[in-house]
Amino acid sequence: MTRRPPLALVGPTAVGKTDLSLALAEGLGAEIVSIDSMLVYRGMDVGTAKPSDAERARVPHHMIDVAEPSEVFSVARFQHAGRQVLREIDGRGREALLVGGSGLYFRALVDDLEFPGTDPATRSELERQADALGPERMYERLASMDPVAAARIEPGNVRRIVRALEVPVVTGRPFSSFAEAWERYDVDAVRPAGLRMSRELLVGRIRARLLLMLDEGWLDEVRSLVDAGFGGWLTSTQAIGYAELARHLRGDTKLEDAVEATVKRTTNLARRQMAWFRRDPRIRWFDVDERGAMSAFEAIRAFLSRPWEDE
Repeated sequence: MTRRPPLALVGPTAVGKTDLSLALAEGLGAEIVSIDSMLVYRGMDVGTAKPSDAERARVPHHMIDVAEPSEVFSVARFQHAGRQVLREIDGRGREALLVGGSGLYFRALVDDLEFPGTDPATRSELERQADALGPERMYERLASMDPVAAARIEPGNVRRIVRALEVPVVTGRPFSSFAEAWERYDVDAVRPAGLRMSRELLVGRIRARLLLMLDEGWLDEVRSLVDAGFGGWLTSTQAIGYAELARHLRGDTKLEDAVEATVKRTTNLARRQMAWFRRDPRIRWFDVDERGAMSAFEAIRAFLSRPWEDE
């Protein structure tokens, strides 16, 4: 894919990746490629801890502000655009440093994963059938067509059952055939450093960052997005914090309750992010204590700058 595989800095939300990534990129002569599923959206700046204009002036950043909040931005679209960015960085003779907390976006860029397309008409018909027949009958159909996929899906998970039945209609291939690559981790495809810290410290950082975001105008940002017509999207489950604050602005919840709900959802997100990354044997982990992520700068820089011949 590139002359030299990308470097990466990964870890859960609020662990301190942004400041450390800027220092690393400057020291390595790298350009940063965001692997964060929320930074792609324009107008969602404060609540996503998006790098500031000043930070982006220090180091070139990519895959930020590439879609409207109302757009459907799939991992397949991210993969296509992100790989083009990596080719362009390579063409400039620069290093690429992937930075973020989305394990799915990370693997989409560095591993040979395929993401089959979707067909709205097929999906709608299968959803209609699921409503009429129930999940048990739909699961039985999947088990007869693709027993490998069925074995990996809970019988009551209608959404995944429908998706597994849709894919062969769209692609002519069983859904399970796309999963084989997920079990392979190419050690030559990327050199990733990971940041981790204790749950107690991380929850404290999550809460402190959330309160700082509110001081920096997060509520006004949400209000502007709702007024611009993005209210329906912002109340979806993926927009952590934005959904809670939008409900507060509607008068459905108190601000303090919205804050607590956001802390809880963000903490759960961090747990899921770490579950993703722990499965990847390529990641070299570096522990972060109360001094912050910058305390690991020298060790991580040495790891990332080591000649590939030493692998």
